[in-house]
Amino acid sequence: MNNPPEIKTARLRLRGLTEADTEAIVGLFADPALSAHFAAPLTEPDKIREMVGRRLAYSGPAGTGHWAIERDGEVIGLAHLRPSQELPGGVPEIGYYLARAHGGQGLATEAASALLDHGLLGLGLSSVWALVGESNVASLNLVRRLGFLEVGGGDHYGGPHRVLVALPSEHGQAHHIELWVPDLARAEESWGWLLGELGWREFRRWPAGVSWKHGATYLVVERSPALSGEKHERTAPGLNHLALHVDTRDRVNELASEALEHGWSALFADKYPYAGGDRHYAAYLENADGFEVELVARPGSDVTQLG
Repeated sequence: MNNPPEIKTARLRLRGLTEADTEAIVGLFADPALSAHFAAPLTEPDKIREMVGRRLAYSGPAGTGHWAIERDGEVIGLAHLRPSQELPGGVPEIGYYLARAHGGQGLATEAASALLDHGLLGLGLSSVWALVGESNVASLNLVRRLGFLEVGGGDHYGGPHRVLVALPSEHGQAHHIELWVPDLARAEESWGWLLGELGWREFRRWPAGVSWKHGATYLVVERSPALSGEKHERTAPGLNHLALHVDTRDRVNELASEALEHGWSALFADKYPYAGGDRHYAAYLENADGFEVELVARPGSDVTQLG
């Protein structure tokens, strides 16, 4: 059932499409301009109702779906962010339609920008894709303004389309994390193994420390000469733990088991793997110096039955 979260902007409200919106959507698409770039214009009321019905039946990943675009309580458009039916791998695809009466005011840009931010920042998607008809110059200009990059083209939705992708910006992301440790060799044994298993690669090394990098972010462990103590206390003010994504639940299980041979011990083992809640699949580990790490399975990833 279509149930995406509400998104508000300065002038608009994007909320989950409902059955009560059907006739408003029929009214929107009665204007041939709204589907002028389709292979066959969508103006017949019964076909529009079928289209709305398909969108209402959507049951894709949490946080995605189909939105009605409202301005001052009036439905003025339709938008979606959901797995693509045209591109390989079901990558996340964005789409939007806005009534012509509300054009020329930057509202389409405002709605699409909010939906893109929801995908890349709110949902943490690694990319958002757009398919735009080659003749739809206004929409091509809009997605390019939002930072979409053109990567090709092809026949999609019954006609020639350009294929564009938006990627997350580094703005606001973690630059680096630095951990001061009492024993560098011991820290490298635990952190070096774990980060290597998660795809981090050694970045820099110096007599007092070493760092590993993943994308734009790097993590440092250092035996600093300014160190004022010999033990990290995770329950004291300061760093409690680091939480890192893991692709699948099976991989969380593997890492949780293998970590015991690399300087880590299990925390909250009696509640594994749901110590963080019924919908939060994770392993909690602590190394010999008292640092805690949480390995979190990607939502919706595979499930292994625990014996």
